[in-house]
Amino acid sequence: MNFDFSDEQKEIKDQARRFLEDKCDPKVVRRILEGDEPYAADLWKGLAEMGWLGTALPEEYGGIGYGYLELCVIAEEMGRAVAPVPFSSSIYLAAEAILACGSEEQKKEYLPKMAAGEIVGTLALAEGPRPPTLRNLQATFKAGKISGVKTPVPDGDVADFAVVVAKQDDGCVLALVDLKGEGAARETIDTVDPTRSHGAITFDGAAAEPLASGPRQGWEALQYVLDRAAVLVAFEQIGGAGKCLEMACAHSVERYAFGRPIGSFQAIKNRLADMYVNNELARSNAYYGAWALHTDAPQLPLAAATARVAAIQAYHFASKESIQIHGGMGFTWESDCHFYYRRAKLLSLTLGSARFWKNRLVAQLEELTQAKQKQKLQTQPVS
Repeated sequence: MNFDFSDEQKEIKDQARRFLEDKCDPKVVRRILEGDEPYAADLWKGLAEMGWLGTALPEEYGGIGYGYLELCVIAEEMGRAVAPVPFSSSIYLAAEAILACGSEEQKKEYLPKMAAGEIVGTLALAEGPRPPTLRNLQATFKAGKISGVKTPVPDGDVADFAVVVAKQDDGCVLALVDLKGEGAARETIDTVDPTRSHGAITFDGAAAEPLASGPRQGWEALQYVLDRAAVLVAFEQIGGAGKCLEMACAHSVERYAFGRPIGSFQAIKNRLADMYVNNELARSNAYYGAWALHTDAPQLPLAAATARVAAIQAYHFASKESIQIHGGMGFTWESDCHFYYRRAKLLSLTLGSARFWKNRLVAQLEELTQAKQKQKLQTQPVS
């Protein structure tokens, strides 16, 4: 059985790599890091022209109708280039929420504009350092209005609208809010990775339109969106981790110490081997997640949590070890290593922390075990 991507999908991956190497080299990343631009608008326009913003969107909503496997390979290349654009917040989160839970009118209103890069969306979930759980939710939705504070919100300072998660009675609702309208005040906040803009948004009676369609609603709908986004973010992470290993290998061959390449020393070989093993484990789990995402399999919650945990660990380890292998120069501002370390730390908290996803993984495994035990008891013959 072949678990690899098809030749066509690999060609899309190669095309994405060539495009990003040309349009998103380290100079572009550094320009956003050191300048006042919240994201690379020229790159964002290029992604829209390539059709990648609508990769997994149906053609009737302005997409190009490929699918999620194609979006996964593009996500990996976006992570490899540490692209400074609101791709994940707008495409993985906002677009997926509308596609999964929005009405036909909402889909036709928002998705074509998102696919064309005309508007940017985001998901406003976090409310400070607390885990994103229903119990911790403080923002409220009442009589078509939302009040509360959301922070940090990925690209919340530049997005045109947000899918806001707010408490409603004993549950929650996902609602569309125009961030340029009345009742929504926002400010840019500092994070470890300034190449991915974040904001704090204060809602004070902001007009909101619930996403009220589809089989999933409320907290169940949010979990579904997060699981799908987790797989795509995992591909960004393995893309970044792979680039860290590539950079470390190249430096270990070029850098000499005591008359020989530092890659010939056992200590460096061990570090590189550990990076490779972690990366391949994360890739295997991400592929499992890609299958579950592509087929909308019942195993998606388990696959997403597994991919998320493995990718967090692999990217953090690879970015850290890459700096160590680069030695003294790896710690400098001029080195590109810190681009990946920053992004690894940021993505480890996106969609919830590693602890949050480990807890979800354990819960899914317990649920799977209980289901198997119940099935076993039901199939046992009566004596």
